[in-house]
Amino acid sequence: MRRLSTLLLLLAVGCSSKAPPSAAESPLRTSPSATTASTFPLAPPAGSTPSVTRNPDPREAALAETLVHLLEREHLLRKKLDDPLSKEAFDNFLQRLDGSKMFLLAADRDALARYADKIDDQLRSGSLQLAHEGAKRYAARVEVVDKMVAELLAAPLDLTNEEFLEVDPEKVQFAATEDELRDRWRRRLELEVLERVASMEARLDPKRDKSEDDEDATTIPVAKIPKTPEGREQKAREDLAKAYAGRFARLRTPGPLDAAADLVNAVASALDPHTTYLPPADKANFDIHMSGSLEGIGAVLRERDHYIEVVEIVPGGAAWRHGRLGPGDVILAVAAEGKEPVETLDMRIDEVVKMIRGPKGTTVRLRIQKPTGAEETISITRDVVVIEEAYARAAVISKKGGPAYGYIHVPSFYGGQGKGKRSAGEDVRKLLAVLEKKKVAGVILDLRSNGGGILGDAIDMTGHFIDKGPVVQVQDSRGRREVHEDEDKGLEYTGPVVVMVDRFSASASEIVAGALQDYQRAVVVGTGPTHGKGTVQTLADLDRLTGGKAELGVLKITIQQFFRVTGASTQRKGVVPDVVLPDPAGHIDAGERELDHAIEWSQIPAVDYEKWPATWNTALLAQKSALRVAKHPILGKIAQTTEFLRKRQQDTRVPLARAAWEKRRTELRDALEAASPDLTKAPAKLNVTPLAESPAPATAPGPAGKTDDRGMKWRDSLARDPWIEETLNILGDMARK
Repeated sequence: MRRLSTLLLLLAVGCSSKAPPSAAESPLRTSPSATTASTFPLAPPAGSTPSVTRNPDPREAALAETLVHLLEREHLLRKKLDDPLSKEAFDNFLQRLDGSKMFLLAADRDALARYADKIDDQLRSGSLQLAHEGAKRYAARVEVVDKMVAELLAAPLDLTNEEFLEVDPEKVQFAATEDELRDRWRRRLELEVLERVASMEARLDPKRDKSEDDEDATTIPVAKIPKTPEGREQKAREDLAKAYAGRFARLRTPGPLDAAADLVNAVASALDPHTTYLPPADKANFDIHMSGSLEGIGAVLRERDHYIEVVEIVPGGAAWRHGRLGPGDVILAVAAEGKEPVETLDMRIDEVVKMIRGPKGTTVRLRIQKPTGAEETISITRDVVVIEEAYARAAVISKKGGPAYGYIHVPSFYGGQGKGKRSAGEDVRKLLAVLEKKKVAGVILDLRSNGGGILGDAIDMTGHFIDKGPVVQVQDSRGRREVHEDEDKGLEYTGPVVVMVDRFSASASEIVAGALQDYQRAVVVGTGPTHGKGTVQTLADLDRLTGGKAELGVLKITIQQFFRVTGASTQRKGVVPDVVLPDPAGHIDAGERELDHAIEWSQIPAVDYEKWPATWNTALLAQKSALRVAKHPILGKIAQTTEFLRKRQQDTRVPLARAAWEKRRTELRDALEAASPDLTKAPAKLNVTPLAESPAPATAPGPAGKTDDRGMKWRDSLARDPWIEETLNILGDMARK
């Protein structure tokens, strides 16, 4: 097989606003033994963190020069960075700076607008005035809003007023005055108080299903919930005040390249939504996503109030085996081996993550505060943490009295460089070999929510199901065309195949699904067209391009468009399933066609390929499936609810009078529960036996006899999945011809 390790097919995520989001989470996966260490002092927080006004980073000039060269000469569109493109980039910059319109005033926008057609000139000169003027104004507005929010939350809020909050920022303008901005924040805070009070009251309800309680360690214990409505409203305000104070403090301390990155990415996204500049910290997280492993302690963290909180401990990892770090613990300070501790008060999560990660065998000391308020210091030896959920897994599945089928779930098209690194293509090959030996009656290849990955693995995986032949065509900006083929004669599996997709299946997933559909080698079953990302990105190492003089990160840049063997692109249109099942996310506008500046669909000539001698009629398969779905207690209900949710999605004015808000909330909650049922409560209709070759490796029992139950949870979720249940029915119809 051809290995194209530099070509990456990735589902790009939309840029988020700088407005205070929900608590961010960051994976700190890792592993091994640990020892305790002596405690070290930590001073209590004193006052708020002052705003930081940074001078331009000396790396910016090199960054700008290199990016202009790459974007103009290597990007698929080969567009010149000029005044019209600058104006598009300016709109993107405002969106990145304050997309929620909760900080800047109209006067700030107008002041920045004088740079709207000068972004190209600033990039060429290496002097990014707009970036720094925008950051300066944003920091000043954060100071104002910080005080404003603190004042609003210091007194009771009126939750009876017949008024509304518009929650779609595209339907509002920048506030003209601080009074208007204050009113906007007041309404937003009233909504958040309503939500928190309702959550507390739900926990006080003696009839509640305790199994539905939030497992998050930050959930307020029932005993600590105030008994009066006034007390609950006050606690909601106090908790919000603390949370916002921490968020605003972090917003006032941006990273050294953050301002430049915002401007650069505003320009990049004006070309297409998948060209993205990744500063060094983001590049590290990207590498983890692509390889499925990292070196650290094995914990998932998030920002909470002024500190960093542990959300989850990865089973089998160093922290898990150590036993003294747990969900709900707050990390107060971090000390690398042989170094003084660094307090994490109001520190950005990526900075804390960077300190905690480290090479296998080294030790990191954490000063933590337990949920009880007790403080202690622990020392954990880092190790390589394998994120097993990122790798392909397989099982044998059957219905009662029915034939056995193979099931393979591929969460991404991962791969890594060097000896011992796993790849999606090779993992699937091994799993198919096991399933072939078990003589399963058919195989499901589940690519749902698979956002893509490495192109070479998509080609390899397709080759496991076809004898040999072309898999995908690519064309660059100069019109040069290349056909990537499966060059290895022979198949890993010869029986019937179904590929499962959804609207979040993208890129490499679409290559595999599209090729197997074109060859008529598989029936594609999904909840609608796939994402529609038909472009190829590569990573340009900016450090290498600039001679290693500065740590700049990488540019993920769109360089090609890919096409099916029929010559049709998947860009915007995606892969349309042969059999369509109800979509629990059908009310959400998602997909390439919904993204700003998405590259247009196009077509090139087809290539010769030999179709599989399929014995099934896809139209008949779809017809039979629709009849079953209409009678299914879960799938049928989802289909009936989607239209209600789509209409409700257009209603973005939320009432703030408590009675009206609760009525709207109840209606929406009931509809969402119908569209996305709790499958843990559904009957287990399938027999599932995970392959011994695919689950997470066995780990030593943790403290207090803790065991790794991820494999059991995965098995149980498959047994209750109605989409897999119906896909088995479709495989049965395929066999019956």
